Amino acid sequence: MVPVGAPAAARFSPEAQPEQRPELLVVGLGPAGASAAAAAASKGCRVLAVERRGCVGEPVQCAEFVSSAFSIEGFSWEGIATQRIVRMVTAVQAAQSRVSEDFRGRMICRSAFDQALARRAAADGARILLGVAVREVHADGGVRLSNGALIRPRALVGADGPRSRVGAVIGRSNLQLVAARQFTVGLLHPYEATDIFLSPAYPGGYAWLFPKGSAANLGVGVEFHLRDRLKPLLRDLHTRLAADARVQASPPSSMTGGLIPVGGRLRAIGALGAVPVLLAGDAAGLTHPVTGAGIEAAVYSGTLAGNAVASWLAGHGNALHEYESDLSDLYDPAYRRALLRRRELRGGLGREAATAEALWRGWIASPEYWSDAAAGTADRCQVRAGAA
Repeated sequence: MVPVGAPAAARFSPEAQPEQRPELLVVGLGPAGASAAAAAASKGCRVLAVERRGCVGEPVQCAEFVSSAFSIEGFSWEGIATQRIVRMVTAVQAAQSRVSEDFRGRMICRSAFDQALARRAAADGARILLGVAVREVHADGGVRLSNGALIRPRALVGADGPRSRVGAVIGRSNLQLVAARQFTVGLLHPYEATDIFLSPAYPGGYAWLFPKGSAANLGVGVEFHLRDRLKPLLRDLHTRLAADARVQASPPSSMTGGLIPVGGRLRAIGALGAVPVLLAGDAAGLTHPVTGAGIEAAVYSGTLAGNAVASWLAGHGNALHEYESDLSDLYDPAYRRALLRRRELRGGLGREAATAEALWRGWIASPEYWSDAAAGTADRCQVRAGAA
């Protein structure tokens, strides 16, 4: 299935030759992969991007919030942004909710967003195969696809999610994960805030209500090994909010789930034989360890990865190491802080339940989150995206 309205639709093809030799193979066509493909193709590289799903961006496994500071050069939000967000409201157990005005952003239609990025990559010259999965990644950098094609790229970008097959082959795997489940509920009143619910009932995670016009994304995230709790936790939260006359009591729709890396950034470069391998987005662990935010980091890291490959192909030997250095500069300070604060959300060393005070200290809206001298503007900018 081709994204609706895609220009150069012939590029979205399930067909492949028995062997192909693109300069860059991108695995995964979420925001990171599409951005990498667009960046490299726009610089004249021969790019092939493969996506295992038949339709880009579906099913949606995302709370769909991005910060107001997020922008993409030449990108239009028309038909993608669904409503503005003006504040964050944080409820810690039964305590009075805390309102934070400095967390502005927009809700988006994630499927439309991903499809727009894929169309941009195709327009820039990338060839895109939908409904085609990676079957094998060889030690020499060759990649066998589910359609039988053997791809022998000069460079490989893994943008294939939190359990990246490409990352695993070069010894990079996300070992700490949060499992999340979300569904769509009807709102009874217009709303312009993102609601965060912190509780010991959500170990290592939290719950959220993110409005989208007349509906909202209602979700819960917990540590991966506790994922069997998600359905009852989400059902109980829905019942409570319906009793408070905030959401409709009618059965929810669009149930989705997914995994969120929360262990910090992985080293994002490696090699298979003579083929350099770069990881981007979730595959590189680029989601905030406390909030789970990852859309913006996916776009930025994908763009950097595509540019790095293009520069390396043009003869700039340090380009790939510069990619690793750029990611470190951009994300490591914020993620180091988040990993420390994440302990507040997870409870004590004996894994007793976190107290209300500890939960609040570990959350980004709390002044205590930023209380040490290492806090800075760049650090803060990385966490404004909430549960994206």
